[in-house]
Amino acid sequence: MAIEADTEHLFGAFEPSGLPDIDLAVVATFQDGIIGHAQLVGLGFTRREIQRRLEAARLHRIHCGVYAVGHRALSLQGRWRAAVLACGPDALLSHRDSAQLRGLIRSGRSRIEVTVPSDRSRRVAGVQVYVSRRLVPQDRSVCDGIACTSVALTLLNIAAVDSRRRLERACDEAEVQRFFDLTAIEELLGRSRGCRGADRLRSVLDEHAMGTTLTRSELEELMLALCREAAVAPPIVNEHVIGGSGHGYSVDFLWPEQRLIVETDGLAFHSSRSAIERDRRRDADLVRAGYRVLRVTWSQIEHAPREVVLMLRAALADRPRWT
Repeated sequence: MAIEADTEHLFGAFEPSGLPDIDLAVVATFQDGIIGHAQLVGLGFTRREIQRRLEAARLHRIHCGVYAVGHRALSLQGRWRAAVLACGPDALLSHRDSAQLRGLIRSGRSRIEVTVPSDRSRRVAGVQVYVSRRLVPQDRSVCDGIACTSVALTLLNIAAVDSRRRLERACDEAEVQRFFDLTAIEELLGRSRGCRGADRLRSVLDEHAMGTTLTRSELEELMLALCREAAVAPPIVNEHVIGGSGHGYSVDFLWPEQRLIVETDGLAFHSSRSAIERDRRRDADLVRAGYRVLRVTWSQIEHAPREVVLMLRAALADRPRWT
């Protein structure tokens, strides 16, 4: 007996062996411990047999018609899968959760975001359901076996619900991971005129150099935000440069025309004597290669942002003093 077609995308083509409990274990393994009611029926379980396994705590109801196998300790991926399954056969993991599934940005939300093609979907506890009647086949994708929105639609959705900077970071990561498809995004924007987020995504496409502002820490993020708010020329982030010795370094921020490097120093990595000495040797080597190196601390960015901005503007203008 084959699994029903409307749920096949959740774990691929699977032919049951005829031993329901063994098949259940196999499917659960590939589905992060999650199984749907229609899938159980497809494996040969009757309604009464499903109820008996619920009573014996071999199945645990997560959502209506969606069960965890063996225990309730679901991974995030299991929770994503359960949310999509609970919202119907055409549901797609979307917005920030689709982005996190692909490693573009972290969601940071307790409610999982799912998009459905009609508003007939039932309410699901812990799930934020969006309705999009404009979905076309190219808006659908599968990542790690979970039905989700395409990268292009995921970016458009982020533009609608999150900050511009978070959108830039998602675009940067998509470019670095080679997910970024400008043709697909342009096609989506062409049929999404008037949609929330379309103008912001278009603005990022026009103004932002993809892949150039990925940061590795919150401190770097704050520094980049400070540059933007003060209308300081945007730097290249985490660029690889060569010092005077021929050794290569990854620097936090680089303005190549001015040969200016700014490093952001967090206490976790720059407070020990050995770290300070290493930083000084590194700075000296970069100066030998013709770069100017400035260092900015968390305290400066947090408590004296104006002084940081004045320093940057002076350095970028190549003035002999910082005030």
